[in-house]
Amino acid sequence: MSEMTAPASRYVRTDVPARLDRLPWSRWHWTIVVALGITWVLDGLEVTIVGSLGPRLEQANTLHLTASQVGLTATTYLVGAIVGAFVFGFLTDRLGRKKLFLVTLGWYTFFTVLSALSVNFWMFAAFRALTGMGIGGEYSAINSAIDELIPARRRGWTDLSINSSWWLGTMFGSAVSLLFLDERIFPADLGWRLCFALGAIIALVVLWIRHAVPESPRWLMTHGRVEEAQRTVSEIERTVERQAGRPLPPPSGTTVTIDTERQHGSLHIFSDVVSSMVHRYPRRTVLSLSLMVTQAFLYNAIFFTEALVLSTYFHVPSGRVGLYIIPFALGNLIGPWVLGHAFDTVGRRPMIAGTYILSGLLLAGTALLFSRGALNATTITVCWSITFFFASAGASAGYLTASEVFPMEVRANAIAVAYAASEVAGAIAPAVFGIIIATHSVANLSAAYLLGAGLMIIGGLVAVVFGVDAEGKALEAVAAPLSAREVETAGTAPLA
Repeated sequence: MSEMTAPASRYVRTDVPARLDRLPWSRWHWTIVVALGITWVLDGLEVTIVGSLGPRLEQANTLHLTASQVGLTATTYLVGAIVGAFVFGFLTDRLGRKKLFLVTLGWYTFFTVLSALSVNFWMFAAFRALTGMGIGGEYSAINSAIDELIPARRRGWTDLSINSSWWLGTMFGSAVSLLFLDERIFPADLGWRLCFALGAIIALVVLWIRHAVPESPRWLMTHGRVEEAQRTVSEIERTVERQAGRPLPPPSGTTVTIDTERQHGSLHIFSDVVSSMVHRYPRRTVLSLSLMVTQAFLYNAIFFTEALVLSTYFHVPSGRVGLYIIPFALGNLIGPWVLGHAFDTVGRRPMIAGTYILSGLLLAGTALLFSRGALNATTITVCWSITFFFASAGASAGYLTASEVFPMEVRANAIAVAYAASEVAGAIAPAVFGIIIATHSVANLSAAYLLGAGLMIIGGLVAVVFGVDAEGKALEAVAAPLSAREVETAGTAPLA
């Protein structure tokens, strides 16, 4: 149907983006952060707990796994996460953010409980894979919802702070494992099960909180449910106004004219994803994949072999490795919190490029000092902590980029593609570094560190060339929705 003959009701102009982006920060926004951001904590908790459980699960009075079976369960979790990102990412764009972030967390909770009840390798491996599916799906569902509910002026800091909470999960997981794996307190075959049960209990509490989180008005808007989107925003406004104790300022930002008859079926989503990522925004696709792959390789290479490096090259007893992991985790946690606001003020491009390149140079300097024998266990940990103070902010910005630079209708799928690519790169890195560490060669490991440093620098250079200046902009101004006939921002010409 042509524009001239289309009924007037087909195209509806809405100020939903402007109304959401002008809201003052409130307790309601903190609820969103806690309810949706818990995913990163749970993933960090899962990874750390399973890493700590390996030796316990090899005991005859537990699951009696072999070392290779322990490693295989980690692989099944990773494969499950990749599959879950694609499956639940597709459903998130198809059915809505709220339905899926409730489903994925419920899925995670259910299969975490079953993991705790496993009695043999095959059960444990299968349930770990299914648990991973829930976490992978969470990344697509919750990152979409967070970006669409948080005001544009705070989107960068919020995303970075939430993404860095993975390290809260690692620290919590370390503490939990110390408690539950102490056979003086809990029997060997009970303690490891309680570790998983705790994750499920946390998820159940958060699942209850999530019921108060509304469906994304932006998703409703782009799927032709404009009146429902307006009602949802009105409810949010009343809540925020009551919490702020003052009238809200009038909306004056981005408005969108939506084609309410645009189709959003399954086949349309597949074609929209390919069209958006390959044809419409190929530079953004290269940017997102470059950032996600380079940071994942570096992170997994260093973090998952840190204990090996400390024990092999610096003879740190296994029981004391945790003392060195804590400052490393703190550097990763604090970096995005301290630097996050600059991503909204200084800008995405300079901050992303700067953190990637600077962390690469710092790691290269660490490699040089290591090759000369100038470091010990304490000083190399200090070097890692400083390096990842910046790398963590950059890595978190990689997730931010993947979630904000593509159209609304394919956002969750775009996140799934970037996440899957990062997981593959992340799986390769520890294996490569593990083989290198087994040689006990300082020169070989120094070269490996230089490889990781070079990849981060390349990611930063890609951000210089292909970076998107999304700071302070409504999502619709960064990437016009596919269902939008027109996007108009205050003080600028309409975007087609």
